Amino acid sequence: MKVPATETPSVGIREFRAALAEYIDADTPVTVTRHGQAVGLFVPLRRPSADDLLRLKTATANFRKAMPLTDDEVEEMVADFDALRRGRPLPSRSPK
Repeated sequence: MKVPATETPSVGIREFRAALAEYIDADTPVTVTRHGQAVGLFVPLRRPSADDLLRLKTATANFRKAMPLTDDEVEEMVADFDALRRGRPLPSRSPK
């Protein structure tokens, strides 16, 4: 896979390993290369700010108001999603 140099900066794998902490703190993705060929794309994740966390908590509270679910209902949805993701039949449950 050849990634155009204009999309992201490229760095050799040795340099990437040596300066990993700097790449983690950066805001820019970087293409990691080995022998001139792209072998990966490192995308640093931005740490959430206090405002981001407050917005997330507010969104969570609004969601719970709009769709109140019990812990058992949430667990059932997670189990259903996991079964579908793995291509398995949905777990059978007795009607409520």
